[in-house]
Amino acid sequence: MNEQDNPWQVKGEKMIYENPWIKITEFDVINPSGGKGIYGKVHYKAIATGALALDHELNTYLVGQYRFPLDIYSWEIPEGGGAFGVDPVESAKRELLEETGLVAAEWSQLVEMHLSNSVSDEYAVVYLARNLSQHTASPEETEQLQIKKLPFEEAYQMVERGEITDSMSVAAILKVKLMLLDGRLS
Repeated sequence: MNEQDNPWQVKGEKMIYENPWIKITEFDVINPSGGKGIYGKVHYKAIATGALALDHELNTYLVGQYRFPLDIYSWEIPEGGGAFGVDPVESAKRELLEETGLVAAEWSQLVEMHLSNSVSDEYAVVYLARNLSQHTASPEETEQLQIKKLPFEEAYQMVERGEITDSMSVAAILKVKLMLLDGRLS
């Protein structure tokens, strides 16, 4: 069998729930071992984007907010969603400005990732934002945000201590730490 071949057989599907952001579908399947079963899939209607802002003094900016699905307060890099068909960097620029008031003159892609590929197709692109200037933030009405400017090393230590658990934030912070260590970034 070629690794690109799908070993799952779909016998039927039923849409369970849909809103403007997600669609949940239940599939009747034959699994790779030949057993009958069901599989639930959450389809995301936007691309997740994030921006790790890093100034010339190696400070970064975290956004704190209460995350309803987890029922906890979370410190994260600025993140949001962008429409398919729109360059994800444009969505990341919008989110950085909305959430922090920051505008970056330099953008580079850090990571592409699937956020929970066992149950969803959510796809994310995260960028490094440099050469920053401060403008006015304008968060969405559903966001009650705190902004924290801190040395990048402190954000890294928050990941090490398990205080930052958001997957996009963890991936971006660890990638930037590696880039700093191996000299790709200064």
